[in-house]
Amino acid sequence: MIPAVRALARAAMAARPVPLAEVQARAELRTRFDRSYLVPVEVFAAFAAELTGRRGPGGPFAALCINGRRWFRYHSVHYDTPDLRSFHDARQGRGRRYRIRERRYADTGERQFEVKLTGRRGETVTHRQPLLPDAAALGTAPRGFLAAVLDRSYGLAAPAHLLRTVETEYLRATFVADGQRITCDAALLCRDPATGRTLRADGGLLLVGTRTAGRPTEADRLLAGFGIPAAGFTKYCGGLSALRPDLVDEHWPGAVRTAFPAAARQLPPGARPGVSSRP
Repeated sequence: MIPAVRALARAAMAARPVPLAEVQARAELRTRFDRSYLVPVEVFAAFAAELTGRRGPGGPFAALCINGRRWFRYHSVHYDTPDLRSFHDARQGRGRRYRIRERRYADTGERQFEVKLTGRRGETVTHRQPLLPDAAALGTAPRGFLAAVLDRSYGLAAPAHLLRTVETEYLRATFVADGQRITCDAALLCRDPATGRTLRADGGLLLVGTRTAGRPTEADRLLAGFGIPAAGFTKYCGGLSALRPDLVDEHWPGAVRTAFPAAARQLPPGARPGVSSRP
């Protein structure tokens, strides 16, 4: 078993299980501030023990459990324009930026079409619409939904042409306390639909995401105490940078090197190591 998957499973099994309804009631957070971290398994084990065992104001973090499962398989397809507008907007930290993806929960077959916006204060605002099992992800209804979200939120027209740009697969466990949600992902695989190239993330790392309505979470404080800085890493931008090394610049080569060691030697000579706080 991949070390990160083993660590994820142990952490999830050690926590008190809670159903999806309780997670949504305590920390649905459709509008939130996101921070991401690349955490070695050794640190993750100690971090998870603190997260699920210590007694804070809201009690220890609990683990999402559905039909006896505490970790779940995710498959996402990220869409972008032919000139990669979403990727470059994120790279340059532009306002009024957005990401488009289809998410499939592999264990149940449920599908969601999602538009993730970045607000004025840097918060993430997620809009989603369910997709039927056999519906086209970019069919009439999803395109109408995308157009309505972008027009209402930004006064922008939806892009006419969208391509499948990156596909991702991973395992996720979710931990929750009042107003705080922590996602922990392992065994990340990224695929370029255009070339078929596939890369796996370092099996000794977990991608930890913290979600909160405002101030840093208890998890952020714990990770800072372990010496783990925020990585500014997203599966879309990080994965696409690893799959297409010509896209990497000074904003996130350090995170790409850390997450995808196999791709590190292909980074262009001008790419400078360092981790950005940008999404």
